[in-house]
Amino acid sequence: MKKPLLLLMMGFFGLSCSQQVPEVLKTSFSKEALAQKLEDEEGKNITIQQILDQHKGKVLVIDFWAGWCRDCLKALPKAKELEENNKNIDFVFLSLDRSKEGFDKNLERFEMKDKENYWFASGWKNDFNNYVDLNWIPRYMVIDQKSAIAKYYAITPEDPEIQATIDKLLK
Repeated sequence: MKKPLLLLMMGFFGLSCSQQVPEVLKTSFSKEALAQKLEDEEGKNITIQQILDQHKGKVLVIDFWAGWCRDCLKALPKAKELEENNKNIDFVFLSLDRSKEGFDKNLERFEMKDKENYWFASGWKNDFNNYVDLNWIPRYMVIDQKSAIAKYYAITPEDPEIQATIDKLLK
């Protein structure tokens, strides 16, 4: 009796813990989402708007990840490959690590120190993540040269739509 119950519970857990494509694929950010604060590696606050402003005029890929996320770590080599194959665009890594210490440790551990990294000190639930329907990581977004969302939802750096969107924006 215990085994079938355990299997049933695992089935329900597995169904509720998977990425689901949002019903609306957004093409812009709300004012509240843009005001969301993150921390850089030095612990200084920066808003999403400031990050986007730093990359205005360039194509930007946003990579949501965390050092505790097994799927993120499995995707990391392909994310690095995507970056290597697209040296003419910018990449920003947004960490959902649970603490500043974990963020710092994971940047070192996974050789991310040479990348542009920010940490959600506010945790997973915040105005930006809620607005972009962040329900699982890893997650990737492509932002165009005018800071509009060109590719709203991708769950792997190998998603062919990421590269197709990048190529289209660079034409």
